[in-house]
Amino acid sequence: MANLRESGLATNTTQEEYDLESCILPVNQLYSPALGIDKTYPRSLKLRLLIKNALYELLFWHNLMIEHEIKIPASPAASYRITIGTGILDTLWPRVEVDFRRYHPFVVTDENLVSAGHLHKLLGDKSIPTFVISPAGEISKTIDTAVAIIEAMEKAYLGRDTLVVALGGGTVGDIAGFAAAVFKRGVPVLQIPTTTLAQADSAVGGKTGVDSSLSKNAFGAFWNPSAVAIDVATLTTLDERQYRAGLVESVKHALIADSEYFDFLENRLDDVLERKPDVLEQIALWNCRIKGRVVEIDPIEKNHRRSLNYGHTIGHAVEAASGFDLLHGEAVAIGIIAAGLIELELGLSEPGRLERIRMILEKLDVPVKLPKDLAEKDLIDLVKRDKKAINKWPRFVLIGKIGEVYRQDEQYAVDVAPDVIEKVLKELY
Repeated sequence: MANLRESGLATNTTQEEYDLESCILPVNQLYSPALGIDKTYPRSLKLRLLIKNALYELLFWHNLMIEHEIKIPASPAASYRITIGTGILDTLWPRVEVDFRRYHPFVVTDENLVSAGHLHKLLGDKSIPTFVISPAGEISKTIDTAVAIIEAMEKAYLGRDTLVVALGGGTVGDIAGFAAAVFKRGVPVLQIPTTTLAQADSAVGGKTGVDSSLSKNAFGAFWNPSAVAIDVATLTTLDERQYRAGLVESVKHALIADSEYFDFLENRLDDVLERKPDVLEQIALWNCRIKGRVVEIDPIEKNHRRSLNYGHTIGHAVEAASGFDLLHGEAVAIGIIAAGLIELELGLSEPGRLERIRMILEKLDVPVKLPKDLAEKDLIDLVKRDKKAINKWPRFVLIGKIGEVYRQDEQYAVDVAPDVIEKVLKELY
């Protein structure tokens, strides 16, 4: 009451007017269900009681809350080196020991990399704690696998001075990167991608994650690598289907950012399919530059980075609906054709553009139509669950021309009505 009196909010009253201090009641007690304001109080006092009770309660609850603001400093600028070469895998480890000499390495790979001899080529006879993902592939990209990796590091008595080394394709890189992001609240990760998909896309940019039982990458974190090393010679052991499917990400980069790169892929695709090392090195560098530029501008996908999702919104739904029988690149190829059809519906495409895109994808021998056994309603449901969805519906990345993303109000993902998506899905069968 002292504070109230000092502020002038409390006053002395006569007995005739009633002592306000003895009349401070919750506001609802001043009312009768039948009569309204309780008539036992003089009329002149009723309004004063209501107002003062409201003020008392407002000040009481306000005084219970103490606020203090914490200022979070901006993260310091950082960078990482990407090394590209042919036949460099067996020369990397001495460099790792020098560049990361204060860290204890822990390698994450999968059974395919072991059988291909890549793990031995990297480590030689060194005894380095290693987790081998089995079975290889998207089926193991789960939270259970991430937990198993983290617990293996704990059993090896590793701490915050751990370096996670991800040796493998996109699945290995995503899982290992996610484990590094959450282990002891974050330890560095070195990405050594060994597939066309990982070398083009997933090893660069810091997106990590694992799938839930309902959707792709439901658990994830932005966790940039400390370094990336690309040996295009590792692609020689990749089976043909994986090799071709992974090249879809290169096509995507060309479509969203560089028409000259698209021309290069059209003209040199035979050399790419023959796995000529000099051409593969050029592709790797082109991809890293394109993705690097985007990530530098927008590291955590506030706007510009969404352009990298071209073909992926429907692609991810197709991939999940297939039970991951379709490879990621195969599903994205269908998603790219879907995006092209959306562009036609919205009047964003020039004559012949979709045919050029379809031709290069068909030459890669990846699917450009939906499998007949995928139900449209399942795809729509999965689109609604997309991690980028707001109010159960995502925005879509589209291109205005080859090499340039279409933007509305400088936004790189735009609204597309559900009926347009439903119509496009029907055309994809």
